[in-house]
Amino acid sequence: MALNARLDHRNPLVFDTHELGRRPGALQRLTREIDAPKDLGIQGVIGVLEGAPVELELRLESVMEGVLVTGTARARAKGECVRCLEPLEQELEAEFQEMFSYPDADDRGRVKAEPADDAEDDEDVLFIEDGLFDLEPVLRDAVVLALPMQPVCQDDCPGLCSECGARLADDPGHHHDAVDIRWAALQGLAGSLEPGEKDEISGAEAQAGVDEKQEK
Repeated sequence: MALNARLDHRNPLVFDTHELGRRPGALQRLTREIDAPKDLGIQGVIGVLEGAPVELELRLESVMEGVLVTGTARARAKGECVRCLEPLEQELEAEFQEMFSYPDADDRGRVKAEPADDAEDDEDVLFIEDGLFDLEPVLRDAVVLALPMQPVCQDDCPGLCSECGARLADDPGHHHDAVDIRWAALQGLAGSLEPGEKDEISGAEAQAGVDEKQEK
């Protein structure tokens, strides 16, 4: 990843590494509660609502080429059951580890004579800028990996009735009487006819039933 625009130290997801002093082996532990940024999660499925509290526990370790960040994020995610479409909530715990590199150091931590201009080499690299790093892209990736792609309100959720859309968990005995599709159209038509016409329809159905038995 190319170097970011100048990072803002007031951003709660931007962290300062100056205390480590580029001393390999130096450690720093941090805890911070932040408001969740927008679209934190799997959009349209489940995620942490914007502004909801997110607890961060971080371990910053100075190494030759940068700072190794190991952490855990905890929050409450909200979404919708994919089977019955009822709202659901679940506790989220996302773990992550990422290296943030010094832009002026090579893979062995030595200062480069000249900054590299190879965009391909920097594509997947996260950098420390002026002693600061932005945790947001790492947090987003970790949250997506920790959340279920198909959340359910309970493992054995029976879902919805395919015929009427009723929630089956609310009515375990829910069912529909089977209707012979050959007569469904006639039954619908009978509801709009006068009594005399209905008798004619009923007679036709009865005769058809007799004919069918004889054929068998």
